[in-house]
Amino acid sequence: MAGLLSNLRNTIIVSLVLSVIVIAGYGIHNGAADALFWQALFRWLHVFFGILWIGLLYYFNFVQIRKMPDIPAELKPAVSKYIAPEALFWFRWAALFTWIMGVILAWNRGYLVQAFTLGAMDGFSVPQHTFIGLGMWLATIMFINVWAFIWPAQKIALGIVEADADAKAKAGRTAMLFSRTNTLLSLPMLVTMTMNQTLFG
Repeated sequence: MAGLLSNLRNTIIVSLVLSVIVIAGYGIHNGAADALFWQALFRWLHVFFGILWIGLLYYFNFVQIRKMPDIPAELKPAVSKYIAPEALFWFRWAALFTWIMGVILAWNRGYLVQAFTLGAMDGFSVPQHTFIGLGMWLATIMFINVWAFIWPAQKIALGIVEADADAKAKAGRTAMLFSRTNTLLSLPMLVTMTMNQTLFG
């Protein structure tokens, strides 16, 4: 067992196999791979990628950004050259797949256009479309921030892209501000995602 758990790839493979078995059980119980089953599957994927994305966002903001000034200069390359690039890899791709799965889920449930128009297509008479639409727009802004601002700035700040010291400092501040913006937006976004499902189904 220790051999399995000491290797992340093997751990994830076994976890996925167990997940597929459980998913198959739900499929058998549901009786068909109908729209409801696919909604459940896409919701699982949406939540998984969302946990990975927001978990890393919180790691950056609650831990890395706060503690970097306390790390001795000779130790900082351990974070900037090894940990941060790896974390940013998972961070940006988790953001993309969270957004894609959310869009697929909204489309599958039949409210994609209504949500993206914040309920305007319904004359604002269906509050769940307005609320989930708000959450989808907050998540979309956060997703755009990751790919259009945070990642390009981090490539400069971390030295992945060649730049002078002033450009690196400016890029680091830009990445931090957009990361903090995403942290600010994350809680109201999560309110819409969780309360909408609970109160409106």
